[in-house]
Amino acid sequence: MKLFFALCFFFFATTVSAQELAPDAQIKKISNEVIDIIKQDKDIQAGNRKKINELVDAKVLPHFNFSRMTALAMGRNWPKANAEQQKVLVGEFRTLLVHTYSGALSTYKNEVIEFKPLRAAAGDTDVTVRTQVKRPGTEPISIDYGMEKTPAGWKAYDVVVGGVSLVTNYRETFNAEIRDGGVDGLIKSLAGKNRSLETQASAKPK
Repeated sequence: MKLFFALCFFFFATTVSAQELAPDAQIKKISNEVIDIIKQDKDIQAGNRKKINELVDAKVLPHFNFSRMTALAMGRNWPKANAEQQKVLVGEFRTLLVHTYSGALSTYKNEVIEFKPLRAAAGDTDVTVRTQVKRPGTEPISIDYGMEKTPAGWKAYDVVVGGVSLVTNYRETFNAEIRDGGVDGLIKSLAGKNRSLETQASAKPK
């Protein structure tokens, strides 16, 4: 849950202005605004899934490179999927992360983000943004974001929380699913998880 809260918290903080900012400046500029919104929105704090999902759709999704994230999570198995299977996998993985982030958002408890200096040279198109998420009474959580510059702006393709990579973590699970049931088996598993999460969400306050 800590991992996905950190992801959710970050990606809600990455809406860019008309003038493109450096990736770390982009995060820092918007984070404070987003924190204020969450603190003031009692419906989100209460777990209103409709409002949370709308916020995810509007603010989170545009800042992921889902195709690259899915390919990285698949690893050596990605080429085994045909074009149609790859399209379905990207969609299911996207849906899985949306469900998880929506649930994580409702757990916000006055976290504070500390931003580390960006170590990057001029012209770099692949950088790591380093932060710490602090919550009163708990140890800080280190969060590193792998980001790449695309024609559509900076996109995130991996997040490392406390040394654990999101895509690497999923790769182990995906490899096991493919080993047991092939690419179609992984698709079936992801679809089943998403249906289960949808059912859980519908049973909570709206």
